[in-house]
Amino acid sequence: MTGKKPSSSEKKEDGFFLSLEKRRENFLLPVESIPELKKQMMFLLLTLCYTDRKGGSAMNNRIGERIHALRKEQRLTQEELAELLQVSFQAVSKWENGNSLPDVSMLPLLANALHCSIDQLMGYAAEQKRITDYEERYQEEGYYWGVQPSHMCYEVMKLRPPQTPLRLLDVACGEGKNAVFFARNGYRVTAFDAARVGLDKAKRLAEKSRADVNFFQADLRDFRLDSEFDIVFCSGSLHYIPEKLRREILENYQEHTADSGLHALNVFVRKPFLVTESDKREGRYKWISGELFSYYADWLIVHCEEKIFDCMSGGSPHRHCMDTLYAVKQTAPV
Repeated sequence: MTGKKPSSSEKKEDGFFLSLEKRRENFLLPVESIPELKKQMMFLLLTLCYTDRKGGSAMNNRIGERIHALRKEQRLTQEELAELLQVSFQAVSKWENGNSLPDVSMLPLLANALHCSIDQLMGYAAEQKRITDYEERYQEEGYYWGVQPSHMCYEVMKLRPPQTPLRLLDVACGEGKNAVFFARNGYRVTAFDAARVGLDKAKRLAEKSRADVNFFQADLRDFRLDSEFDIVFCSGSLHYIPEKLRREILENYQEHTADSGLHALNVFVRKPFLVTESDKREGRYKWISGELFSYYADWLIVHCEEKIFDCMSGGSPHRHCMDTLYAVKQTAPV
């Protein structure tokens, strides 16, 4: 079963719409595994339920309220959302007022534009399913990782000081300590994480610090960039990316990085003499030594290192090995 490919007239040069087309095709992938079958069955059930209840005013109002709230969260006007979806702003207004509903074929595009799942858009899910074990840890009082920024933040400031408001993306930002630090120091910060609980605490930290950060919820395994950044920052999270997705994701980040832009990343590295309880947890995939650096062979690697360090996360002492990279996108001859 394959999806109908858009005609050449439907394709847009803008990377956002190209990304949306790819995402839309993801809903109609060939059924090659049980997880993929479950995804398609869920989407089909949602579609049938949506179509069956499309005439109900309560359904209209609920989805309209969700569209309005999510649009505001993404700081989009009705006109901007309409432009992204290639519909009229009157259509968006009718959806939000409960006078009509978007066509079912629009749901994947709308969910993507609003950085949510289709079930969240339709109001069926009160909470996201647990994606990482940190969702439980973030429920605790205080901030699990503290509120002091990573030392990598200071290195970024040395390499790319915010003499102009540079656009910075914090990938898998957790409770937001690094994103808030960057915003307070003059960067234009966008940050996302899979854990809703962590994002809620990040927003509170930003509000308390009077920092302006564009937070949204997304899983780094699924989310792809569709706009350009000057800096891409990620600390302590890339081990959630399976090996088969690493090249695709990093190339997406590289493609959407401005000329002379900076990537500041680190990854946990497998070592046979360093085995921790976290290695046994589902959904974690340590990298091998030097693997991260190999994806930046065409970039100017400003600094790279491998280091073993002590850690107390989880309450018990253990050690990790980590590779850290600072690389600059160099397109013009030096």
